[in-house]
Amino acid sequence: MSPAPSDLAGLPVAVFGIDLAEPAQIRRIRSLIALGCDVTSFCQRREGSPEFTPDWRNIDLGLVRHGDIRGRVRAAARSVRLALAGWRQLADAQVIIARNLDMALIALAARRLASLRAGKRPAPLVYECLDIHDLMTRPGRAGQIMRRAERHVLAQAELLVVSSPGFIREYFAPMQGYDGPVAVVENKLWLGLDPASRPARPQPEPRTANAPLTLGLVGSIRCQASVDLLTQTADLMGDRLRVRISGALHEHALTGFHQAVAARPNVEWTGPYAYPQGLAGAYAGCDLVWAQDMWQRGTNSDWLLPNRIYEASWCGCPSVALKATETGRRITADGLGHVIDTPRPEDLAALLSRLTPAALAEERAALLSRPAAEFVQAARDVLPFLAPARPVPPTTPLAHPRLSH
Repeated sequence: MSPAPSDLAGLPVAVFGIDLAEPAQIRRIRSLIALGCDVTSFCQRREGSPEFTPDWRNIDLGLVRHGDIRGRVRAAARSVRLALAGWRQLADAQVIIARNLDMALIALAARRLASLRAGKRPAPLVYECLDIHDLMTRPGRAGQIMRRAERHVLAQAELLVVSSPGFIREYFAPMQGYDGPVAVVENKLWLGLDPASRPARPQPEPRTANAPLTLGLVGSIRCQASVDLLTQTADLMGDRLRVRISGALHEHALTGFHQAVAARPNVEWTGPYAYPQGLAGAYAGCDLVWAQDMWQRGTNSDWLLPNRIYEASWCGCPSVALKATETGRRITADGLGHVIDTPRPEDLAALLSRLTPAALAEERAALLSRPAAEFVQAARDVLPFLAPARPVPPTTPLAHPRLSH
């Protein structure tokens, strides 16, 4: 791993996050700490999330319930008040990173109050957009209000950070009219700092001709459409297919999950796994994985690049997604697996039926031979977040959307 830039040692950074226990957020904060930053997080806790005690300074912004939009509005006002428990860290920060719109609005209000109390100029704000919530694309009054709120944030932010160029091309440029600075920091796999903690990349024995093919769904399990597609494909293919589902189950977003699994002898739910130690085992049991998010088809799901394409590729596991999506285009362009035209069990079954054990073994070997840096995030990959506080090296992917996307 490259050493951290010396001028980042002790750089005070404030991070506003939507869920203290969210793995992606933990990865982001630990990457900043690895660069030498002195991080203070200002985080809400989400209903149903596992207990997590951070090994950095955190200001608790209270509990938020899933799907409770009105409650989130009330929680925002409470969170601003709670954030002022860390007003000194806010006032001293040289950059404030806010993950998603809720937290950006909270960060702006808390930043203003903290800077007034300290008599200092407010720190620059970096707005990180993790997903485009369906509220943001609605045509009615609710959508207009949300987009107006986001334009307020964009007007005050020094930098917009997204994980997929599709967010800029399909939403921020055409719908929000945004043409300011943007950085694309992809949601790659984060393995930590100690090379010894990196799980061994699996090299399973090639599947025999008569053995069932195993299709996995690994990671955050919240997409009902994906679960339905895989279980229906299992019904269609019978003993030629085994579906293996592993990861964090979001039961509030799923209907009849356990009943659907129990009713099918060729569908298996293995439960959650430790991250990142359990990644290799989760993917080793799969010949390939379903990588497409279909939770918000036509908008966010079509534009994002999911973390699982990086995890699966690093583990030597080919991915499958829909052709006309950002995920499908990346899989095709980078040789990460396969695509289908429509999310129909017949289309998926046709693809799976064509894949021979020898072909899948070749795909696994090809993925495992590629440099880990293509799929694994290094601490230096998050340097764009610090651009408003420090000059960014020329090799860092900081760009203007009109020029690069």
